[in-house]
Formats: sequence, structure tokens, C-alpha cells
Amino acid sequence: MDAPEDLPNRPSGAREDPEHPGWYSWVDLPPDSFAAQVGKMIFRPDGEGRAVVRMFPTEKHLNLGGSLHGGMVMSFIDMALFGGGRCAGMARAHYVTLDLTTHFLARGEAGKPLDCHVELIRQTRGLAFLQGVVRQDGDACYSFTGTLKKLRERT
Repeated sequence: MDAPEDLPNRPSGAREDPEHPGWYSWVDLPPDSFAAQVGKMIFRPDGEGRAVVRMFPTEKHLNLGGSLHGGMVMSFIDMALFGGGRCAGMARAHYVTLDLTTHFLARGEAGKPLDCHVELIRQTRGLAFLQGVVRQDGDACYSFTGTLKKLRERT
């Protein structure tokens, strides 16, 4: 079997998800890491320049008002830029988030998957520009734009 890094459009460290055929996931996140707090995320290409990233929100992701916490939503979107960006064709490299703008359109809730539809708009030598919509039950809950900066190798 090919190593994940050898296959096109597969995020670094991702493996085929055994519970969701056709999807990838990061299975080796350290359990105490911030990224692990978002919970399981799966991702797959969705046509030229597009990808879908899914998470499974639970009660632990809610704010005091009973909606998905905005900080958790933005963390999910930020992580989706990386996994979804690679699945959408973003060049393999080490990136950091330069900016992320999120619009809160509707309340998300626990117990129903969130699907982040990521589109790679443009890529230059040093930047990747992405946008998308997060849907729950087919309804748009959040929209976003983000820019990732490719880091140069230190010598």
C-alpha cells in the first residue's frame, strides 16, 4: 500500500477511514492536543478544486445557549482549511493560517454532522486562498474565507 504522502491530494498523516469508505482521517492526533478537542474529522475530494470535511459535534461542543460554540466552529473551519485544502489540490507543504473570516449564518447543533465544503480559489508560490460554506442537514450555518501561508524550509 502506498504511503499517504505518496498519494495525490491526501493530507499529511491521513489514513483511509475504516468507518467511512472513500474518506480520510487523521488517526494519530495526540489525545491531549487542541486539535483532538474538535473530535473526529473526515475529509475527501469533491471534484476539481473542492473538498468536504466532516465533523461530528457533541454536547461538549455547545456554548451556554445550547448552540455550537463559535470558537469550536472556527477551530473546525481552520483545521478544514488544511485537510480540505489538500484534498482540493493544494500543494503539499507546511502552512500556517494567515487569516480566517467566518460569518455565522445559523445556529449549529450537537448530534448532526457538520460538512465544511472547501474550495481552493487560487494558489501562488507562497499563499493558498480558500473559501466555503459549512452545512448541517443541508442548510448553510457558516461561511468563510481563509488564506494559508506556505512556510519555507529553514536552513
